[in-house]
Amino acid sequence: MGAKKRLLQIKEAFQMAQKPHQNHAKLVVGLKTTYDQLEDKGDFHEKFIHFLKYAMIIYRREPAVEQVINFVAKFVTSFYEMEKMDGSEEEEEEEDLLLNYVFNFLLESHNANSHAVRFRTCQLINKILGNMPENAQIDDDLFDKINEAMLIRLKDKFSNVRIQAVLALSRLQDPKDENCPVVNNSYENIIMTISVYNTLLENDSNSEVRRAVLSCIAPSARTLPKIVGRTMDVKEAVRKLAYEVLAEKVPVRVLSIAQRVKLLQQGLNDRCDSVKEVMKKLLQAWLQSAEGNVLELLHRLDVENCPEVAIQALNTIFSSSPLHDFVQNCINLDSRKLIPLEDLTPEKVLYWRCLCEYLKSKGEEGEDLLEQMLPEPAIYADYLLSYLQNMPVLSEEQREDFTCFENLMTKEFIGQQLILIIDCMDTMEEGGRRHLLVTLQKILILPATPTALISLLAEKILSIIKDDDRRVQIIAEIISEVREPMITVDQPVDAAEIRKRELKLAEIKVKLFEAKEALEQCIALQDFNRASVLKEQITELEHTKNDLIKAAEEPEIKETRVEKNDPETLLNCLIMCYELLKVMSLSKGIGPTINELTESLILPGITNVHPPVRNMAVLCLGCCALQSKEFAQKHLALLLQVLQIDNIKVKLSALKAIFDQLMLFGIEPFKGRRGNDSQSEDAHIRTENCEEESEKIEEEEDKATIHNLLQLLSGFLDSEFFLQFSELRTEAAEGVAKLMFFGRLISAKLLSHLILLWYNPVTEDDTRLRHCLGVFFPLFAYANRFNQECFEAAYLPTLQTLLNAPVTSPLSEIDISNVSELLVDLTRPSGLKPQSKKSQDYQDLTVHDSLAVKICNEILMDPTAPGVRIYAKALNSLELSSSSTENLLVLLNEILEKVKDKLCQRAIEKIKMNLTKDPNVGKDRAERTEETGRSARTQETDITVSENTIHSEEESNKDAFHTPVKEVKSKATAKLKSTRTKAGKGQQKAAADGRSARRRKTSTTVKSSSDSGDDVPESVPMSSSRPSRRAKTLALEKTRMNLSRLLSRESDQ
Repeated sequence: MGAKKRLLQIKEAFQMAQKPHQNHAKLVVGLKTTYDQLEDKGDFHEKFIHFLKYAMIIYRREPAVEQVINFVAKFVTSFYEMEKMDGSEEEEEEEDLLLNYVFNFLLESHNANSHAVRFRTCQLINKILGNMPENAQIDDDLFDKINEAMLIRLKDKFSNVRIQAVLALSRLQDPKDENCPVVNNSYENIIMTISVYNTLLENDSNSEVRRAVLSCIAPSARTLPKIVGRTMDVKEAVRKLAYEVLAEKVPVRVLSIAQRVKLLQQGLNDRCDSVKEVMKKLLQAWLQSAEGNVLELLHRLDVENCPEVAIQALNTIFSSSPLHDFVQNCINLDSRKLIPLEDLTPEKVLYWRCLCEYLKSKGEEGEDLLEQMLPEPAIYADYLLSYLQNMPVLSEEQREDFTCFENLMTKEFIGQQLILIIDCMDTMEEGGRRHLLVTLQKILILPATPTALISLLAEKILSIIKDDDRRVQIIAEIISEVREPMITVDQPVDAAEIRKRELKLAEIKVKLFEAKEALEQCIALQDFNRASVLKEQITELEHTKNDLIKAAEEPEIKETRVEKNDPETLLNCLIMCYELLKVMSLSKGIGPTINELTESLILPGITNVHPPVRNMAVLCLGCCALQSKEFAQKHLALLLQVLQIDNIKVKLSALKAIFDQLMLFGIEPFKGRRGNDSQSEDAHIRTENCEEESEKIEEEEDKATIHNLLQLLSGFLDSEFFLQFSELRTEAAEGVAKLMFFGRLISAKLLSHLILLWYNPVTEDDTRLRHCLGVFFPLFAYANRFNQECFEAAYLPTLQTLLNAPVTSPLSEIDISNVSELLVDLTRPSGLKPQSKKSQDYQDLTVHDSLAVKICNEILMDPTAPGVRIYAKALNSLELSSSSTENLLVLLNEILEKVKDKLCQRAIEKIKMNLTKDPNVGKDRAERTEETGRSARTQETDITVSENTIHSEEESNKDAFHTPVKEVKSKATAKLKSTRTKAGKGQQKAAADGRSARRRKTSTTVKSSSDSGDDVPESVPMSSSRPSRRAKTLALEKTRMNLSRLLSRESDQ
């Protein structure tokens, strides 16, 4: 009985292996004992495979099946382990026999039709190879067969199969071997070998497959770029694992500086917190490789060229350790709490600045530690002055020397960081603040101060001074000192003055000669009293003679101010002026000092030969224009001229300045300045009695001005003509989007242009443009109904532009159906903000109702047009209200009669079916139609023509500027009943040009209900003088209610 219990049967082993708490090691030993006592190994192999097949046909990851797979892998590999322990050839043959049998079965099954079998086959191969020892060896033929089979399974359509194949191949790769078939596998006989893992990392659509490759790929020179590339994966889990692999398997020294900076920049700015947490692990690994030396880590990041990334990395390191450790282990500060000037390096000064800023951000917790890191402001000011005084001034030859130029750039970087440390100091104490302010002024006046530091120095001075008047005074004084410094010059002496000096010197020489002769005579006569007097006279004459000779030899020196007009001086002055104008309050206005700076510095700078000077002058002019509307009107023409003729950088500055003025003042700066000259005054006198004519003239001039402006903006948005000026195009698009978002500009034409620009393949690489417009469209559309009506007006022109685009145009590559879906989605009434839904304009016909009528009329204009299918699909996506059902049904019936395309007919029938499902369609609409009378029908007769002429009229009447936002809202409420496709003049022109549409118009609108008059575009005076259709209906309903009450009372009596 005991012997029978020790023999474990195969079936029993498989049944026991399914239990969750079963000890597989005992089962392996028991089954191995049974295997050893059998003489016929082939029968054991067949039964073993027979029971294994039951588990291999199950695809779901059932626990019992997983237990069986693990047991099989352990049992098969147990022979290899025993062979290594015993070292006998018999065991090796047995191991080879069983292992080869199982592998052959699995390799024959990997092409099975069942995805479950393919999955379990790859899983078993992975498990068996994974349970083998690290130094395990298999036959070369078997290696090739496994490798070939798994490479095939890497292309399996089931992701779980590909994952297991990836894991199985991980034991077969050798990253050190350049000819490794796993790392370098050739597909479709192409010349360039492509790494299998690299291909999966880049191209596999399943994120779990990419994660599996990352978890088992061996980093090497060939695979490292692909691992780094997965840090930009769309899936958070893949990005996180990529950073973990880099932290654990890749030392920092094998990464280039560009790769290090890129990894930190992307990881620290990742939108997922889990990835940011892994970045802390990566930084700690890099810090450990630098032996905990933060300065060495900064040196490996190239802080001069990428200071922002280094700052983020330092802040992350600071947040993961106690602050006291960093303060104690900080850079060596001397007794003054300063770094000696000779020891300053970019890494040290950046670390000093970041640590001070981090301590200051901690508030009271970091105040005490910050005091240990910084000296008093007065001491630091002298320290900064002593460093910047020694800045080298390079000559033209030295600037061509890369070493000298690199040294200057390093010193400028150190100077920038030292200036930025001023923000961390406490400047509340009056004495220290005043000394710091005076020192900064001295630094700005120094001739050796680099241009790169002027902006920072001026910014710090302006941050210390809070009063605008004092700011203007100090900056003006500094500009005066820099522009007109005090210098000493040799004063040339007049010829008459020289002759006078010579005569006087000759006279003194004669007197001196006579005095000496008289002295000799007195000595001979022994008249000593007289001799002493003469001696004193001789001494005085000698002094006078020497003074005259010395004065003649030394030139006369005089101090005077000389104006400097070199480009560097002008640029420094303009930078200081620009920093001043940026911080000035807009209510300050342009005073005499600013006006003088404009006349003497800014306007001459715009005509300067050097582009940097012109660019800074344009920026200053734009800031000045924001201070005064009159100033903006006066110099607007100059900005427009710069916008057309200067280089790209100056054009960008001018374009930004123009958009800023439009944002602040609206269209006013672009209008003519009437009344400023005598002609306008005479015109005003002559037209006192004919105000209407003057108003018409002004309106026409304003329209012409607005039209010119819109043409200018449209030209900059033209991607094909300004392909080489992508920055200018992007800036123009961003500016137009801002103007429209804030209600300064209302133009369906420009909105259509922006949509086409967003979809244009030419702008595919313009990330800033795509991001800006992608954020703008939904925010603008869902803000209120009026904005949605702008998209409604842009719908047909946009699609017509795409449909008519030539084959050579990039617009021909755009998916028109996708554009239509976007516009339909942006005009959904359900997408409006809650406050817009509750407003009065939401209670009438929706934007989709009006858009449906336009689309139907467009289909009827040409039922065989190529865009009919797109229009029909768009109709199916609209959110239609019950108030427009009857009008649409009339148009849909006519479409069904004229459109022959089967797909369009089915789409239209589907729309009709959805519309007729509404039970409230018939009764209420019929009652309203009878009671509103014929007056409504007279307005409805123009609906078809008005809808058909949308494209021509929107260009002339939809493009308009609205200066105040309140005016936009008031005009929007005045036009609630219209579709906003045209005004009064546009209707007249459309009626004159729309003869071809009249037949259909009269036939389709007679059956329309009274509420279809809501779609009639009305002029503003008409809509303001007549009550709304909804008000009439409510009044009639109220009347009926009152009559019914009276009748009921009479019946009771």
